[in-house]
Amino acid sequence: MSNILEIRDLTVMFGKSIAVHDVNINVPEGGIVTLIGSNGAGKSTTLNATLGIVPMTRGTISFNGEDVTHASTSEKVRKGLVLAPEGRHLFPYLSVYKNLILGATQRKDKEGIQQDLEFCFELFPILKDRLKQKAGTMSGGQQQMLAIARAMMANPKLLCLDEPSLGLAPAVIEDIGEKVREINRTKGTSILLVEQNVHLAFGTASYCYTLQVGELVAEGTVEEIRNNDVVKKAYFGG
Repeated sequence: MSNILEIRDLTVMFGKSIAVHDVNINVPEGGIVTLIGSNGAGKSTTLNATLGIVPMTRGTISFNGEDVTHASTSEKVRKGLVLAPEGRHLFPYLSVYKNLILGATQRKDKEGIQQDLEFCFELFPILKDRLKQKAGTMSGGQQQMLAIARAMMANPKLLCLDEPSLGLAPAVIEDIGEKVREINRTKGTSILLVEQNVHLAFGTASYCYTLQVGELVAEGTVEEIRNNDVVKKAYFGG
């Protein structure tokens, strides 16, 4: 199976501080991969550097067989590399509908946009019921659903999710995990899930990378990582 995303030797420095050092990650086409780590491990920095939101000091990014290391964020989105950011970053005073449509701003295929809108309504029926509601007045779980749906409106080949569990109740987190698997199953969208919540990560992905203080310390199948001593000690006190 070929990789849709290959991150090679990714290093990010903020001033003289190394935030991420020589990170290598592969996401196979059609797969779900997770990057786990505690708060401040460098997970979001890795994702933001991959998307071009923060500058990388060294490294290369290959997407869909093409070197996109120096491509702008908007170019990457057009190519199908799309991020649902940590903290959701919705437009709180705009309606659910307008937030969704803003996700498709770089698209010209009206028929495809309509089809993806219908897919989002099937995936998250609550959004269809709340189309005119201002995004900022929705619950945290509903806002997270909207953030994922807005990212899907960009028609991603690879959907990057940054801490979708943040601030949500366990039952809602479980539902989000199921929806992420459904996106992968029904659309064939590749997914890179960045998470602090290992239960969501392990329940959703098949392959896992573990980041500690900006460096990868373990990688393998979810089962291998679940039984890894470093990970057990860090997350389960084992």
